[in-house]
Amino acid sequence: MPMSSVRSDIEIARTAKMQPIKNVLAKLNVPDAPEAFMPMGRYIAKINLEYINKLKEKNSHLILVTAITPTPAGEGKTTTSVGLSDGLNKIGKKSIVCLREPSLGPSFGMKGGAAGGGYAQVVPMERINLHFTGDFHAITSAHNLLSALIDNHIYWGNKLNIDVRRIVWRRVVDLNDRALRSINVNLGGVANGFPREDGFDITVASEVMAIFCLSNNLKDLEEKIGNITVAYTRDRKPVYAKDLNAHGPMTVLLKDAIRPNITQTLENNPAIIHGGPFANIAHGCNSIIATKTGLKLSDYVVTEAGFGADLGAEKFLNIKCRKANIKPSCVVLVATIRALKMHGGVKKEDLKKENLEALKKGLPNLERHIQNIKKFGLEMAVAINHFITDTDKEVKIIEDYCAKIGVKASLCMHWSKGGEGTIDLANNVVELCKKEKKNSFKFLYSSETSLWQKIEAIAKEIYRASEVVADTKIRDQLKKMEEDGFGKFPICIAKTQYSFSTDPSLKGAPSSHVLPIREIRLSSGAEFIVVICGSIMTMPGLPRVPAADFIKLNDKGEIEGLF
Repeated sequence: MPMSSVRSDIEIARTAKMQPIKNVLAKLNVPDAPEAFMPMGRYIAKINLEYINKLKEKNSHLILVTAITPTPAGEGKTTTSVGLSDGLNKIGKKSIVCLREPSLGPSFGMKGGAAGGGYAQVVPMERINLHFTGDFHAITSAHNLLSALIDNHIYWGNKLNIDVRRIVWRRVVDLNDRALRSINVNLGGVANGFPREDGFDITVASEVMAIFCLSNNLKDLEEKIGNITVAYTRDRKPVYAKDLNAHGPMTVLLKDAIRPNITQTLENNPAIIHGGPFANIAHGCNSIIATKTGLKLSDYVVTEAGFGADLGAEKFLNIKCRKANIKPSCVVLVATIRALKMHGGVKKEDLKKENLEALKKGLPNLERHIQNIKKFGLEMAVAINHFITDTDKEVKIIEDYCAKIGVKASLCMHWSKGGEGTIDLANNVVELCKKEKKNSFKFLYSSETSLWQKIEAIAKEIYRASEVVADTKIRDQLKKMEEDGFGKFPICIAKTQYSFSTDPSLKGAPSSHVLPIREIRLSSGAEFIVVICGSIMTMPGLPRVPAADFIKLNDKGEIEGLF
């Protein structure tokens, strides 16, 4: 927590004076009518797609919130996103924050909840962090329905001649469970099917999740689902979900989930929370539908992209913006003095002590992310997420450092003060949006560039790797994908979030390292290529002491330990 206090995040959330969701929607001129939204209880609603489609496009501003390379000290992107949106509303701007839905995996694993913190939260926090509106369950069910249809098709004669050795569609569950990474299925004799190897990924890595977040409407969703490659025949021809007639029933399962969820911040400002792919193993952005809904309903939309800017922001800009035909007016890069000192070599237990030299050593990480964002031609600001242990000298070092490279840094105290604590950042963002150059935004690579060159562009331009290493099998896979018509797809790299390299212990701003590719996965429905690097896993495991150890109901029936 950024400040010592007798009140924890969850205690603050419990005492929130929430408004009925119809009152929050009224701020956006959404009528209290069944055709506009469907209440999910008193404080949450789903906005109807039919209503969204009738709304006119506006010249609204999209603000992307990203961060320096994460450390165990925490950076606070979600908290800053919420605080900034509250700050914009505080200075009289109509703003919505658009966030991803938390996954149960990290909620019970490493980090706990993901609904912001302190006085910059979205509420009701417990519900958002747990089952929320059931979207992730719908995505999990739709994904596993396809898995069941594949095995059922093989059991009843295998008319499509699927090669059971070349089934590429794994199952998913929204929990961290390393025991499920590699499994055998269909055991128990003839009545249970043909035994084969299989495995699980976490739901947030599912291609269905990616499609869910990259679809513009239900028809687009169904078409993309139909184009999922599930297996290959013995003569190496692809088998798609539509060949199994899976796209219809899968879309039915997602019919309600695809409608964006709206709730509120502690200051009763609107928050759209929808979709949730991880940025270290997927593309790390909330749904296109949610973002575009926000842009139609407000003048400023604050959205986040997961983990550091080398992952979430790169994928937001190269994948989401390309698919949705949108671009941010400016970017906010979140940094903490604690995290920068860790990048400068300080151990976590020593972070409370002032250490100017370590902070200076960690600043190249901040500058590297600034340089990377500027490669996309975007205006930007730095948000210093304040912790009580930060000293005035440490804050001034960052402010002066940023000023020298032409970027304004704002000290943000939203954790303790809510929107009042981000007014300087909010005013800076408004000014940057006024300076926005309409034609300055550019992608890192063009769609026409070869898949290998796209990977190299990300590795060398963003990660500062000296080379990309892959064996002949992977290079041949990439060539085959191009021959099959997938060469224009963008690249989604899966790697550790803790370093620019694939070595999580390599802090700061490393360069001249090597990017080793371990595996390539075709996401023909989501329309990108997943490149798995280093030791990153698409099904995480639980830590030695998981967050689940501390989550329980107290004597009052209230949840404790969640965040």
